Amino acid sequence: MKTGDKIETRDLNVHYGSFHAIKSVSLKIPENKVTALIGPSGCGKTTFLRCINRMIELTDNARVSGEVLLDGMNVYDKDVDVIALRRRIGMVFQQPNPFPMSIYENIAYGPKIHGVRDKNNLDVIVRESLERAALWDEVKGKLHENALRLSGGQQQRLCIARALAVEPEVILFDEPCASLDPISTAKIEALIRELSRDYTIVIVTHNMHQAARISDYTAFFMLGELIECGSTPQIFEKPKDKRTEAYITGRFG
Repeated sequence: MKTGDKIETRDLNVHYGSFHAIKSVSLKIPENKVTALIGPSGCGKTTFLRCINRMIELTDNARVSGEVLLDGMNVYDKDVDVIALRRRIGMVFQQPNPFPMSIYENIAYGPKIHGVRDKNNLDVIVRESLERAALWDEVKGKLHENALRLSGGQQQRLCIARALAVEPEVILFDEPCASLDPISTAKIEALIRELSRDYTIVIVTHNMHQAARISDYTAFFMLGELIECGSTPQIFEKPKDKRTEAYITGRFG
């Protein structure tokens, strides 16, 4: 397993028109670890997450300055291929969003876009991706059924499998359990822990118990600023900033 920092932001700023959403955030994200982003609603967590794979550019009036480094490469350099970047940095959203097609085609879609045409290769990719997402045993007999027939929790794991199918290095999760029941949430949390052996994980969560359960590192955001970042035990047990302590103890947020 590699060690070190996979992602680093340096003096990252984001404006939506005149609104300053992210304020000079410098943060290192370790490789093959789970880093949780916590903080009140509207504090900039999702905006920060969307900067990492340049999804922020799909938002009207968003302006980004500063650097986001992936293995030392600034992802905002003019010569960066955004499609290739998003292959390296996958994303799973708050609401499960399967394509309105079969389970098989959901997984095969990305590899096909990137040039995989051989049916045997696609079969292997589909099976391995579903196995990694802990979904294979539940769907192996209905791969050609519409993915929208799956339960919410299964749909979210399908979306994770779809992200895994293009062999990313980083997976971004934007509140992946927000719409799920406790049983499905537990499955997703266990899956994230398992995936961190092979992938760098960054997760936005409003659930502080979830952050404490599954993350190795935690970053606390407030009003667009990074207030504090450290190992999850340190942040939750001995925060250095009074604002972090106040949020974690439920005095605001």
